[in-house]
Amino acid sequence: MDNDTLFFFGEHMDALPMYERLENAILTRIPDVKIKVAKTQITFANKRGFAFVSFNPCRKAKDRPAVWMTVTFGLGYRKESPRIDVATEPYPGRWTHHVMVGTPDEIDEELLGWIQEAADFSAAKTR
Repeated sequence: MDNDTLFFFGEHMDALPMYERLENAILTRIPDVKIKVAKTQITFANKRGFAFVSFNPCRKAKDRPAVWMTVTFGLGYRKESPRIDVATEPYPGRWTHHVMVGTPDEIDEELLGWIQEAADFSAAKTR
């Protein structure tokens, strides 16, 4: 774990095990991933960003778990699932999906499948 990542999780250290599980799974499944840590999010990219981790709330405070992080991924269509807290179409043919994760066990095959699909979508985009 590098210093930038530790700094990113500064006030949210309890969420670090969830992130570690997510990062390990992404790096194991998806080739040539670059990770960029910024002040407000961590970006996983191949050709472009395909998955993001942040602490942007996508639920009302009363509905959030005690420990949480938001995992965001982009697809060319709206994915339907009760696990997806918010889905928006910032421009035609690009849907951004936000999933609030509260335990490492929520980094599961379903979520990782969506992220794999997002990585494939990102890699295939021509513009």
